[in-house]
Amino acid sequence: MIPFICVLYSDGQVFSLVLGQCSLFTCQLFKYHFIDKTRSWDEAQKYCREKHTDLVTVYEETDMQRLRRSAKKQGAWTGLYNKPVSDKNEWNWRWSQAGVEYTEDATNWCHGEPNNANHGEYCVWMTPSKCWRDNRSYTFYETIGYRTWPEAQRYCRKYHTDLISGTKQLEELPSDLSNTAGLYWIGLFADTWRWSDGSSSFFRPWSQTFPVYHPGISKCATLNKDGRWNTANCNSQKPFFCYSDNVILIKENKTWEEAINYCREKHNDLISITDAEQQRWVQERAKNATSSHVWLALRFTCILEVWFWVTDERVDYKNWAPNVKMDDCNMSGAMEAGGKHKWIKEDDMMKFNFFCSKS
Repeated sequence: MIPFICVLYSDGQVFSLVLGQCSLFTCQLFKYHFIDKTRSWDEAQKYCREKHTDLVTVYEETDMQRLRRSAKKQGAWTGLYNKPVSDKNEWNWRWSQAGVEYTEDATNWCHGEPNNANHGEYCVWMTPSKCWRDNRSYTFYETIGYRTWPEAQRYCRKYHTDLISGTKQLEELPSDLSNTAGLYWIGLFADTWRWSDGSSSFFRPWSQTFPVYHPGISKCATLNKDGRWNTANCNSQKPFFCYSDNVILIKENKTWEEAINYCREKHNDLISITDAEQQRWVQERAKNATSSHVWLALRFTCILEVWFWVTDERVDYKNWAPNVKMDDCNMSGAMEAGGKHKWIKEDDMMKFNFFCSKS
């Protein structure tokens, strides 16, 4: 049995459901649909892709609660699925704590690790020498007793912040850290779950424990009326959730004026971002851009010396990068396609990909 380490911060029929309490423009970004017809997961995916955009992806608690309120039956398919993966190179390693990214150049694996020796070794422990090993354990230890990995994660999130995550936090551990086992579970794990639309969301509100890996068996995720998720055989017949995406990423590099003319001629307009929920939705799609930034419908007027959305929304929500000078003429707003997806000002003549909203 293995201990684990928490980290503490002082500072976490077809029924269409349009996002509640949203502005008109927010509702235009995406829409959820509860499909009260029973299908297998594959059949549900095909239905959603033919009639809407895809099976639903969930990013945060508010998304889940809106879906839960619309569910008329217990257990409806989401877009999350777990296909059997025997090749460890196909696994996505993740840190438990939100916002801490796993990168191959910031690891401390023991020699020959990870090796997935016993299949399904999706959890990671730290040895006395502070190198890492993957393991298929179901029991873990922390200073007040033994826990499974999900129990350890829940404990840390309830009483602290999360399981210790990232090399920076691990480097700050005291050098004399020890226990009877000599091993500690850390917040690193291999994620074999994928979203139907390819999104990178790591929102996983499992009902009880982290789903156990079963070699050769495909599992898909269902949303229950209590707002938690369970797994089921993907061939089971269940109702399901689709979503419609009204945001279009145009992978052509154009000036800001060319971009807005393109959107107004072929679609509706450039995209405005007026709250954190819209920011999250758009930035997920920006990851697929072929340019370093993407144009937004954000413009600076020298006459009034203010930024404004050309789509008539007020600039109340802001996501500017730090130290951005705001008083230059001939500037428009763009968002970083990667990194923290902050807004920057750019010369109108720069050429980037851009987002259009659908009519």
